[in-house]
Amino acid sequence: MPVPHVATAFADLVDKRVTKIFYDTYDQLPSLIPTMYSMENSSDETERWSAVGALPQFQEFTGSVSYSSQSQGYDTTATHVEWANGIQIERKLYDDDRHGMWERRPSGLAISANRTREVHGARMFNLGFSVDTKFYNNTEAVALFSNSHTTTSGASTATGFDNLVTSSLSATALAAARIQMRGFRDDQAERIDVMPSMVLYPPDLYDVAFEIVESAGKPGVATNDKNVHMGKYRLVEWNYLTDTNNWFLIDESAMKQYVVWFERIPLEFAFAEEIDTIIAKWRAYMRYSNAWFDWRWGLGAQVT
Repeated sequence: MPVPHVATAFADLVDKRVTKIFYDTYDQLPSLIPTMYSMENSSDETERWSAVGALPQFQEFTGSVSYSSQSQGYDTTATHVEWANGIQIERKLYDDDRHGMWERRPSGLAISANRTREVHGARMFNLGFSVDTKFYNNTEAVALFSNSHTTTSGASTATGFDNLVTSSLSATALAAARIQMRGFRDDQAERIDVMPSMVLYPPDLYDVAFEIVESAGKPGVATNDKNVHMGKYRLVEWNYLTDTNNWFLIDESAMKQYVVWFERIPLEFAFAEEIDTIIAKWRAYMRYSNAWFDWRWGLGAQVT
């Protein structure tokens, strides 16, 4: 039985090495997804939230408790999407390769998997100024960053329901954005304690963001005025933000409550060999979704 034995030996030998190269490479690649999302596993085809509104403030007790009601909020449904890619290695290539060419293939596949996930992670921000339904659907039917947010409670949305600006990143714009976020209201139009702590920006705004937050003195002013932004925000640069001017101000604690990345099937690497052609095949597969179910954690600047 020498022929099947040879084919099997090739498959076993290459599989172990290629798989190790793939996972070693993938594990070392940086990712901002765990920073921007609450990471959760999913055991179903979809995940759904049905929001319940806030309670109004306490009323003065005058002998009888005043009972309040909460409004049914908007629904969010996340639907997991499948993603796959693969490589092939011929027996001849494996035997004759003297330059490590085939070893680069699993590394490239791992890099591709990481890049795919980062693109989808940044998608929430890149497409946050329009209604995006690739991974999720929110029945409010309003963009994540919008000046047209609504509520089901009947409360006035005249103030505190706008998380969209158009100003370029600057010390003045950041101060105004912070005030705007501090004025966010819940579905009863009551003030809430939003505390922005992160500035998210593309690589193109690195020098501007650094100067605003790290300068000891007031940026752009020839005085000794103290910079109120100094050390107040965590600066996060994401290479997968596609607009060179847009930026975001974020309450990290609230973001972790309202923004979720669901792993339905974590990234896996599998092997099969075609006996007749003696070609080994590896495929990578993953299935996931992400979603937001409340907008009161961030403000987006769609710079015009």
